Amino acid sequence: MATETTETEYRIPIAYRRMENLHIVFWLFKDVSWCMIWKPLGIIMIFPTLIISIVIAWRTRQFVSELCHNLAITIWIAANSYWMISEFLHFDDKIVVGTITYKHLAMVPFCLGILILAYYYVYWKPRNKDAVETM
Repeated sequence: MATETTETEYRIPIAYRRMENLHIVFWLFKDVSWCMIWKPLGIIMIFPTLIISIVIAWRTRQFVSELCHNLAITIWIAANSYWMISEFLHFDDKIVVGTITYKHLAMVPFCLGILILAYYYVYWKPRNKDAVETM
């Protein structure tokens, strides 16, 4: 029994999907390297992971929903990579000021990612309920 729907279908080109899947592989290698303290591989994996996330954000920029989420992911990867490097190079627990350590500086980009998503969910999405791209 077929069901009809009036919803617009969102399709992702296969080339984009392959890139997203490869991105996940790089990201996992980066994080496994961090966990296992494989410093060279962890640092090397930052580059393909970050570059692909930037490309994905750029390619989806025409959809505000996708752009906001993909920018948040890119910023998350950058923050996560900084945190990993701070641990690898042993400056994560050094004091910047007061009780704030260098590891805590990763909170700046993490919060920026949250602000981008807050913009989308609190401001843009409620004002654009009928937009095809609103998910």
